[in-house]
Amino acid sequence: MRKQKGFSLIELLIVVAIILIIAAIAIPNLLRAKMAANESAAVGAIRTITTAEISYSSAYPSVGYAPSLAALGGVAPCTPSPAGACLIDSILSSGSKAGYNFTAVGTGGPPATEYYTAGVPVTFNQTGVRSFCAVEDATIRVDPTGAAIASEAACQALAPLP
Repeated sequence: MRKQKGFSLIELLIVVAIILIIAAIAIPNLLRAKMAANESAAVGAIRTITTAEISYSSAYPSVGYAPSLAALGGVAPCTPSPAGACLIDSILSSGSKAGYNFTAVGTGGPPATEYYTAGVPVTFNQTGVRSFCAVEDATIRVDPTGAAIASEAACQALAPLP
């Protein structure tokens, strides 16, 4: 009798089962890490928008704070104006970045004396679980439920980001 070379079907099935078990353990951790990265990027974007709002208000005092997120951005090559101040990148000014939807609204006035900006997960529990916002005091606040933040008053009622 000749000894056959190679693996038996049982051995191959055991290897496949081990790989599937490892994948079942690793994939949820990978998804949680991606949500944490999206949330971190959202906080950074809210900081960027807040800084841009302050710069916009200084550059265009007759307008005050930017009326919309699009007014803070601009398409390259960008020429600064009240309609497109070139203060944030075009991806962020489009309103969606890194699994979050962003808004920025200048209110009061004219000139706009108040603003709020908010970032909400595109798909709750897949791209993020928390929402973030900021107002004129530049304090980033967090809503642990991930709900949409519809006004400046709603933002101010939330707890600051730790």
